[in-house]
Amino acid sequence: MHGVERLNAMPAPDAEAMLQTCCGSRAWVRRMAESRPFQDLDDLHATSDRVWRSLGREDWLEAFAAHPRIGDRSDRGGRLSRQEQAGAADAGEEVLAELAGGNRHYEERFGYIFIVSATGKSAEEMLAILRERLDNDPETELHVAAEEQRKITALRLEKLLRS
Repeated sequence: MHGVERLNAMPAPDAEAMLQTCCGSRAWVRRMAESRPFQDLDDLHATSDRVWRSLGREDWLEAFAAHPRIGDRSDRGGRLSRQEQAGAADAGEEVLAELAGGNRHYEERFGYIFIVSATGKSAEEMLAILRERLDNDPETELHVAAEEQRKITALRLEKLLRS
């Protein structure tokens, strides 16, 4: 049994644990587990997007908080975060220092960590995106960050369920 069938067949606590690796919002995890069974991967993605977009600011912030900062070389966020941020893994100290400073500035401005779908992006690209988004007003940026989280969740679901 693979992918969506496996997720559908899991006891709720196991399904929730699996889904938690994709998104740190407890409300998203609970509602996704309750939405089973999914017909296929497309149904799962459509449900994920619908659930994510129905959540509020506090749920989004909870999901953001589950991520490590871009460029952070600690183990926070686990294997998936390390894979997604592979473009920052080989960055030089100067770029990492600029990312760290940009992250601090972003957190001071918006009150949460900088979220970007990092898969396939270099550290320099992520730094440019961070700098650009610092110009957003807080409401716009919250929605941009939420959309980035939605993309991250979709990629993680894909990886998890295609295995």
